[in-house]
Amino acid sequence: MSIAKADFIEGIAKGMAVLESFDTERQRLNATLAAERAGLTRAAARRHLLTLAHLGYLETDGSYFWMAPKVLRFSGSYLASSRLPRALQPTLNRLAAQTGESFSAVVLDGEEVVIVARSGSYGTPTRVLAYGLHLGARLPAHATSTGRVLLAAMAPTQFTQWLKGRHLARLTPRTVTQARGLRQLIARARKDDYCFASEEHELGVQALAVPLRDMQGHTVAALNVVLSGTRYQEETLQREMLPLLFEAAREVRSLL
Repeated sequence: MSIAKADFIEGIAKGMAVLESFDTERQRLNATLAAERAGLTRAAARRHLLTLAHLGYLETDGSYFWMAPKVLRFSGSYLASSRLPRALQPTLNRLAAQTGESFSAVVLDGEEVVIVARSGSYGTPTRVLAYGLHLGARLPAHATSTGRVLLAAMAPTQFTQWLKGRHLARLTPRTVTQARGLRQLIARARKDDYCFASEEHELGVQALAVPLRDMQGHTVAALNVVLSGTRYQEETLQREMLPLLFEAAREVRSLL
């Protein structure tokens, strides 16, 4: 969304940039690190950090800052009020109970995908992955099945713009990091209407994803199943899991 310059509140934008500087790689920041990550001067970053701490969104030891539980109000409000997670939760739970595997619904946000709904893993312990599979977890779009399905929903020119100048991080030895290779994978996902990713985000983890479309045919999210431990052939998952994912996508279409 674009707005008029007169309507843009720069202070809010800077404060949000400071909050977004915290992630799994940098859970604690001082003013210097926050300034580098948010693109601010050190003095400005320090003021924003102190203000956010005063408001209760950050905690501090006087030098370093880290997120406080109060930031969960934002995600909690989204999950409580957004129609998408509430509409998908029963289907995710049913799939998990039926198969004993873990299912998620994911949306695209810039260069990352965000888990907005997920099932439990019935009958087997849920393994915590390096980047997490909890609600709100953010994963790199280029290395995930859901990310590729959502990128495949873009028009080719839009995807070219998304890819332009973007660094594709190598997360495992199997991660595709070349633009040409990713283009081929996105083209295949667009043609097949699903995506299989094997050990590109984390070794020992495979995932299969399909798009979730509304009644107008717009892709609004992606649905995937994540499997860890045993390594599966794509053909096996096509036979055993893909029909369930496609049927679930048809089932929820009228709800999106």
